[in-house]
Amino acid sequence: MTHFTSVHTVGVPVTDQDRALEFYTKTLGFTLVADTPLPQLGGRWIVVAAPSGANLALTPATETGLDTGIRLGTPDAAATHQHLTDHKVTVGDLLSWPGIPPMFTFQDPDNNTLYTVQD
Repeated sequence: MTHFTSVHTVGVPVTDQDRALEFYTKTLGFTLVADTPLPQLGGRWIVVAAPSGANLALTPATETGLDTGIRLGTPDAAATHQHLTDHKVTVGDLLSWPGIPPMFTFQDPDNNTLYTVQD
């Protein structure tokens, strides 16, 4: 029996939800899906979505700077790398090997590491 059929939302810990919301929507181009007060978490339930529909929850946290393991797809890794660099985002080297799609890492404002892989 299959108990799980999908991943609905992946949480990203953030210390400043307003700053994170601006970064994920304005810099990364995600769309705001939900922004609801949630005092039980000490903040709000904020969900942003990539154009593919993958959701990230920007959850209040005191511990950040984590390797999220989240891999975001892009049609052009070099152009995305340049876009993030132009917006003063900390990015790793653009890596490319024969037979492997170009990829790089970057950090959000809370120093959480995310990955970009060319589709």
